[in-house]
Amino acid sequence: MKNKSPSVNLYKGRGKSFFDRFLIWALNLGRLVVIITELTALSAFLYRFTLDRQLIDLHDKIKQKQAIVKMLKLSEDKYKNLQERLGTASSLENKGKETAEVFNDIFVLAPNDLTFSNLTVSEEYIRLDANVLSVPSLTSFVKALKNYPKVNSVSLDKIENRTSSAVIVFSLRATLKK
Repeated sequence: MKNKSPSVNLYKGRGKSFFDRFLIWALNLGRLVVIITELTALSAFLYRFTLDRQLIDLHDKIKQKQAIVKMLKLSEDKYKNLQERLGTASSLENKGKETAEVFNDIFVLAPNDLTFSNLTVSEEYIRLDANVLSVPSLTSFVKALKNYPKVNSVSLDKIENRTSSAVIVFSLRATLKK
C-alpha cells in the first residue's frame, strides 16, 4: 500500500468558498509584494551605479581644481610677498620723511660752532656726539632741543672739556614723543 504524503497545496481549485477566494487574493498580493520588492532592490542597485559615477566625476573635478589652486599658489605667494614689501617700503618712506625732518631741524637748531661726530635718529630717541667751542653755544643748543616740539626729554650723558684742543666734547640723548 502506498503512503500518501500530506499535500501542502491549500488551493483545491474550487474558488467558491470564502477561504478559497481569500487564498487567491493573498497569493496575488504576495506576488505583487515580491515583484515590488525586487523592483525596488533593482532600482536601488542601478541608482547606486549612478551615484558612484557622480562621485568619481566629483573626485576628478576636485583633483583638477586642486591642481589649478596649487599652480596659482606660487603666484599668490609672490603677490602677497610684493604687497608686504610695498607696505614696508611705504611705512619706511613715511618714517624716512619724519627722520629727515628731524635731522634737518636738529641741524637748524645747532649753533655755528657745533660739529657733529655722530648723530643717530630712531623712532624713540635722538643720540648725538658733538664738539662745541663754548659753553653758551652748548647751553643754547640744549635749550633749543628741549623746546623742540617732537622732543620729550633731553639728557646730557657725557661732557668733557679738552683744553688742549679748546673744545667741549659731549654726548646727548633726547627721547622723542610718540
